[in-house]
Amino acid sequence: MDVVVVGLGVGGEEAAGRLAEAGLNVVGVEHTLVGGECPYWGCIPTKMMIRAGNALAEARRIPGLAGNAQVQPDWAPVARRIRDEATDTWDDKVAVDRFTAKGGHFVRGRAAIVGPGRVRVNDQEWTASRGIVIATGTTAVIPPIDGLAGTPYWTNREAVEAETLPATLLVLGGGAIGLELSHVMARFGVQVTVIEGSARVLSMEEPESSATATAALAADGVKILTGVRAQRVSHSGASFTVVLSDGSTVTGERLLVATGRAARLDGLGLDTIGLDPAARFLGTDDRMRAADKVWAVGDVTGNGAFTHMAMYEADVAVRDILGQGGPAADFHAKPRVTFIDPEIGAVGYTEKQARDAGVDVQVGYSSLPSSSRGFIHGPGNEGFIKVIADRGRGVLVGATSAGPSGGEMLGALAVAVKAEVPVATLKATIWAYPTFHRAIGDALRSL
Repeated sequence: MDVVVVGLGVGGEEAAGRLAEAGLNVVGVEHTLVGGECPYWGCIPTKMMIRAGNALAEARRIPGLAGNAQVQPDWAPVARRIRDEATDTWDDKVAVDRFTAKGGHFVRGRAAIVGPGRVRVNDQEWTASRGIVIATGTTAVIPPIDGLAGTPYWTNREAVEAETLPATLLVLGGGAIGLELSHVMARFGVQVTVIEGSARVLSMEEPESSATATAALAADGVKILTGVRAQRVSHSGASFTVVLSDGSTVTGERLLVATGRAARLDGLGLDTIGLDPAARFLGTDDRMRAADKVWAVGDVTGNGAFTHMAMYEADVAVRDILGQGGPAADFHAKPRVTFIDPEIGAVGYTEKQARDAGVDVQVGYSSLPSSSRGFIHGPGNEGFIKVIADRGRGVLVGATSAGPSGGEMLGALAVAVKAEVPVATLKATIWAYPTFHRAIGDALRSL
């Protein structure tokens, strides 16, 4: 046996499949579904949900713009599409067959590392001559709130699997997952209350992003409570009651817990290869090596719980295992998108992160509604472009693009940050008129 890949989520499946295609003898181990969180409970089904919610929103914008419209939300086709087109009703046969067709050997079960290069699953054990790839992903963090354990709360998984929606929903957590699911459900008529302990939602992003998200969700009826935490939870059989840190109480038919994610490392046997089993994430070098002949890819590395990060890290690890060389891992231009409406994309540093890192910061800003395309677009044109430059080096170190197709507009900014394109060159770029991305040029000129 050459390589054992523990965990066949996005990163693990990519690594295992490519190594098998390269002619290595590869065992891939997965205890749930091959493909992981993204195709079954994350990126793909949630974006189908968001697409449906956005379609409702666009229909509601027709009056005053293009005539009249009456909208009647129906969750049934959304739930059906998730089952039929995204998840095969949570069956991974297609993914398993895809891996084995590349020459890999698939094993269903929980893996335990029992020594250097040695992995045991059920009553089988393999010794990997080239090494082990750890790609066990993350799981939802359930906070130790009094009364929460044992109640039928939702995580993102139950929310995605829901065939009918509740009348009311309480959401613990104002990060990307909590806000995306909140916005969708609100557009389908659910009365949503978001509870966020920080002073603002999307607290790791720009303050302007938080303000934009708050306004957008409020416009669709979402109530957002910030600076308060859940202290006690009870469930009556018909509804949840949450007592907050300010003494107030909120109730809802369902409770969604979206308070973050942590790496799945328990019971993996990391101590047998010199790694800390109590670590929150697995640290790696720039070749994704976590230890001698051990690589880690995907959410377990803590570099961002995104499919694109898992694919990127898998590529670095595969090239290292195969001795192909190539670029080392470089995370200074990590892109991320929160798929509410407007979409909020960001890459690299926020303004605060740049200042904390000692960068001599310049900030440029432009409002999307005041741009040419934003004016033409009309309803639904909320958003902005914000660029963060290093004055001394004359390059962008971060940027945010919020607005219609904000994630798509992020592409140009991601390239600029990654390639360290001189600000002078960016300012001299011809930005097509009238486009949303032309606002990037406006933001650059305001630096």
